[in-house]
Amino acid sequence: MKNILDCIVTIITLSVLTTSAHGRRVLQSFDTFEYTAITCRSHSASITEFGGVGDGKTLNTKAFQSAVDHLSQYSSDGGSQLFVPAGKWLTGSFNLTSHFTLFLHEDATLLAAQDINEYPVLKALPSYGRGRDAAGGRFASLIFGTNLSDVVITGNNGTIDGQGSFWWQKFHGGKLKYTRPYLIELMFTDIIQISNLTLLDSPSWNIHPVYSSNIIVKGVTIIAPVKSPNTDGINPDSCTNTRIEDCYIISGDDCIAVKSGWDEYGIAFGMPTKHLVIRRLTCISPYSAAIALGSEMSGGIEDVRAEDITAYQTESGVRIKTAVGRGAFVKDIYVKGMSLHTMKWVFWMTGNYKAHADSHYDPHALPEITGINYRDIVAENVSMAGRLEGISGDPFTGICISNATISMAAKHKKAMWMCSDVEGVTSGVDPKPCDLLDGQQSEKKKKMIDGGCDFPINVLEIDNVELKRCSYQMN
Repeated sequence: MKNILDCIVTIITLSVLTTSAHGRRVLQSFDTFEYTAITCRSHSASITEFGGVGDGKTLNTKAFQSAVDHLSQYSSDGGSQLFVPAGKWLTGSFNLTSHFTLFLHEDATLLAAQDINEYPVLKALPSYGRGRDAAGGRFASLIFGTNLSDVVITGNNGTIDGQGSFWWQKFHGGKLKYTRPYLIELMFTDIIQISNLTLLDSPSWNIHPVYSSNIIVKGVTIIAPVKSPNTDGINPDSCTNTRIEDCYIISGDDCIAVKSGWDEYGIAFGMPTKHLVIRRLTCISPYSAAIALGSEMSGGIEDVRAEDITAYQTESGVRIKTAVGRGAFVKDIYVKGMSLHTMKWVFWMTGNYKAHADSHYDPHALPEITGINYRDIVAENVSMAGRLEGISGDPFTGICISNATISMAAKHKKAMWMCSDVEGVTSGVDPKPCDLLDGQQSEKKKKMIDGGCDFPINVLEIDNVELKRCSYQMN
């Protein structure tokens, strides 16, 4: 119940008697919107004060940018919040500022402009070396910021609509010179909160914190057609101390994809994603994973903790994607409590993911995949229990699976497990895993018989962050 209450934004109407310019007593009403945030603000404004028009037709890019630029003067004076009232607010890309909150009313919708000129072109991310859709740069995200501190994007379930079909058609037609914009991207930013929003039809990825730290994504609903291209839900990328919880995602790609750079560019940049907790995620993604690690993981991924994960009609539960040339590591991964319904695979690890940034990757850069722990899993209507494929000469090691009950589909694969170049142990797993996961004589096998696979009991720093109750008063 507490988690549900945390997501509720309260609206309080206050009536105040004031004296008009003509001396008459006038009853005025003030709507006060209460919400929870990392930081409350001392100064407030509405987008309407800067010429914003919420008719779904008027372009408001300049209004949003003017509002943010004006409110930036308060970054060292208690911070500021920009209120977006009910309406449909058409806008192109705009940049945020530090110590700032963007708040969307429950009946407010940000509509992403379907005009390429409304999205400035940025350089490729240094840890990627090129764009995702094309070799060049990338279009700026609808909501963008870099080198910031203390940024909150929230509301009482207001909507951000990417109107992505415009971009999907261009992508499928091979007409893009640059990578499609995301809905929200914050770079080199410390302290981020994205909460209590609905995101629809992103042109590509939905939420992309990159090179950032101390991040909370909470109570977010993300919806895109299941065949829409690359509409990943939440992609923490070279980030430290991240908490993702209470999110519902229907996606054309991975619901959550953990990343840290691509091949030689990610290796050179060298910034891992670490100390990430994911809990109470619900995912539907028929062609991808509930949680993916990689494939762009060349800065490293470590200390990921996922629990209470529910997936329906999703290709796999947790998937590790990597390849020769990626280098770095995926290690200390802990998953506990998955409820999976109608899956192609429960466990999937891939060491032969083909996509590379270019032809200059180092064929001797082999990834280290070790310390992968899964426990307390129930799955039904499954085509294949596990497909675990390491790299020849570079096996994936330290795999542990315990207390997993998998009910196979009526037309399941003849081979319920497929394993190569992996090493690990299992306990209480049905159907019986492949022999490479037997590990009968290992110390870990003896240790886990009673307790199951590891799951950390220490608390990450980001879990100590408590949200405060804040408010915005609108006349």
